[in-house]
Amino acid sequence: MYAALSARAARSLSLAVALAAGTGLATATPAAPAPEPPPPDTAAPRHRPGPRHGPTPGHEPAPLYESTDVAVSGQGAHTYRIPALATLPDGTLVAAYDRRNNSAADLPGDVDVMVRRSTDNGRTWSPPQAVADYDGGAGAGDPSLLADRWTGRLFLFHAYGPKGIGFGNAGMGNDHDSTTILHTDLHYSDDGGRSWRARRLTHDLKDPTWLGIFASSGTAIQLSTGRLLQQYAFRKADASMWAASAYSDDHGETWRLGTPVGPLMDENKTVELADGRIMLNSRTGSTTRRLVAHSRDGGLTYSSPVADDELIDPVNNASVLRYDPTAPPGHPRAHWLLFSNTASATARRNLTVRLSCDDGRSWPVSRVVTPGPSAYSTLTRLKDGTFGLLYESGPYRKITFARFDGAWLGAGCPAA
Repeated sequence: MYAALSARAARSLSLAVALAAGTGLATATPAAPAPEPPPPDTAAPRHRPGPRHGPTPGHEPAPLYESTDVAVSGQGAHTYRIPALATLPDGTLVAAYDRRNNSAADLPGDVDVMVRRSTDNGRTWSPPQAVADYDGGAGAGDPSLLADRWTGRLFLFHAYGPKGIGFGNAGMGNDHDSTTILHTDLHYSDDGGRSWRARRLTHDLKDPTWLGIFASSGTAIQLSTGRLLQQYAFRKADASMWAASAYSDDHGETWRLGTPVGPLMDENKTVELADGRIMLNSRTGSTTRRLVAHSRDGGLTYSSPVADDELIDPVNNASVLRYDPTAPPGHPRAHWLLFSNTASATARRNLTVRLSCDDGRSWPVSRVVTPGPSAYSTLTRLKDGTFGLLYESGPYRKITFARFDGAWLGAGCPAA
């Protein structure tokens, strides 16, 4: 989020043009950025020809890949950025993202957090809803979503910046009413993302000697024990960057921050491995590779980060996901992971999904989603066993949702 962006422009004259529900899915294997969709109020779902509900006798079903645009920059706001995504226990998809009204820049500024819902695996989406929208120069951004499978509660973590405050100039302190620090806020919903209540966690999570802190955007996780885990990145007084896991063992009633890991960290994600360890995967400005660390205590502490030489990265946000969390520990699929990022050492382009068969020790399978400009991405597993990918395309022209299955990816791990 906090790489500097120079582009600034006046607020779009068409702020009243909202992104309406009903944008349909295009079903073609991606090779280049798709053309602009028809106007949202006239768009209808477009389906890939051929079998969808089962193979013709003697034939395998066609690989599944379909996509739709969730937010298009210039329609209702200057720029939409920072995708977040979650699958609720009933299968509902919830997407969140920044609405950057006046420019493409990070906080400080007129930035709001928006939400859309889908009940048909991402084919159509509800109208956008502003969950965090402030006046007076304050802003909110960098959403991350976390669904509690046990209670159904949905958490939306985000940063809150008082007027003139962003990550780069945030000060020390952790008072909830401070106007000189970046706050760690969350909203939560008990009705599937239709309505929301707000909380502030600044005093619980931020050491008063630290400077800026923000939730790593995208998708957070719930462990098999029920523990909730949301990643944060923060800057110490010496300007070094660190990562830490915020955790809750009472379904979000209280939150604490684990021991920081770093330095040289940034936006980071976690996944629970088959043996119960937590793998942390982080963006870094220190190398063109992702940094990886492991925890044996549920995210309280982590090993020293090391670079993964297979995962090249241009200093960008990414996503990591358990392929099949329902697989029993002894089954090979229990060790499968998915990873998405812009697989380039030089630029935010070449968005790629990778598959690991061995808990992230190697990544033998990969497929390019789009070879062109792209940026942040986040993954979720859908209730039917397919996968959702929400990503920045263009890289900041639009936020696109793609749905795919293992056949499209070309999964080649041992099946048993």
